[in-house]
Amino acid sequence: MAFSDPHSQVWEPLVGAAWRAWASAYAPYSGFRVGAALLRADGSIVPGCNVENASYPVSQCAERTAVCAAVSQGMAVGDLLALAVVTEAGELTPPCGACRQVLAEFAGELPILLANRTDRSLCDLRDLLPQAFTGRHLAR
Repeated sequence: MAFSDPHSQVWEPLVGAAWRAWASAYAPYSGFRVGAALLRADGSIVPGCNVENASYPVSQCAERTAVCAAVSQGMAVGDLLALAVVTEAGELTPPCGACRQVLAEFAGELPILLANRTDRSLCDLRDLLPQAFTGRHLAR
């Protein structure tokens, strides 16, 4: 699959799933909804949305929600192929640092589509988190 063009049709299933997840976001404190959808090696798409909590530090980002759901469905290291992240913010919104670290656990190279209602941009996890520390660094 060619994920090198942010306007390619290959992104449409992921973007659609991310917007559907965005609609389910629980964001009563910030009002900032985020939807994400990841593509697994088996072709399945796993959505996630942000889930806030009155105790702010235990809130969950959309990207990590999707990863946790995918792991519960059997995703292993190397099975994560692509990710779409959507918001209604005027500026495209990349994953936060914690999400970047979690994503790096499951993929080295990872095309990430950032989208809002009017714009799209493509980046790669390697550029967002260069020299990521992962389980590959641990002596076992």
